[in-house]
Amino acid sequence: MSNVGLKNWYAIYTKPRWEKKVHGLFQQRGIESYCPLNKVKKKWSDRVKIIEEPLFKSYLFVHIAEDQKTEVRFVDGVVNFVYWLGQPAKLREEEISRIKRFLGEHTDVKVVQLVDPKPGDKVMIVSGAFMENEGTVLTADKKWIEVRIESLGCKLVAYMEKEKISLKS
Repeated sequence: MSNVGLKNWYAIYTKPRWEKKVHGLFQQRGIESYCPLNKVKKKWSDRVKIIEEPLFKSYLFVHIAEDQKTEVRFVDGVVNFVYWLGQPAKLREEEISRIKRFLGEHTDVKVVQLVDPKPGDKVMIVSGAFMENEGTVLTADKKWIEVRIESLGCKLVAYMEKEKISLKS
């Protein structure tokens, strides 16, 4: 069975502050891409405005076949693929969907780079964007719950009620 036409999601590293530009260039070339945008309140002296800025600084995602990797590398603003364990970092479709759902439900999201996470309690998320997903609690402080997306080597942090999870036995 050939996997020439099989598409995977890959993380791409861009020049600083080029995420939206590269996303636009991919769209012009017919390359499916996703640039997660975080809605953030910015305050100026005379007003407060909600702006969309890239969630992952200098990163975006492409959904491509193996034979499109060279084309992606030559798009202006692309530095290279993000590598994880010596290979271009692949993401599962579910992970991209989770990021989309997460950003649809939360604003002003923070990205925290993982240093050395310690495994904790196994939980089942019982409501919200990640409903029916299992996870491992990294930390829980009052209402802060940390969600880990392993392919990226980072975690998304959302303000979520503890009632949205239950301990697995």
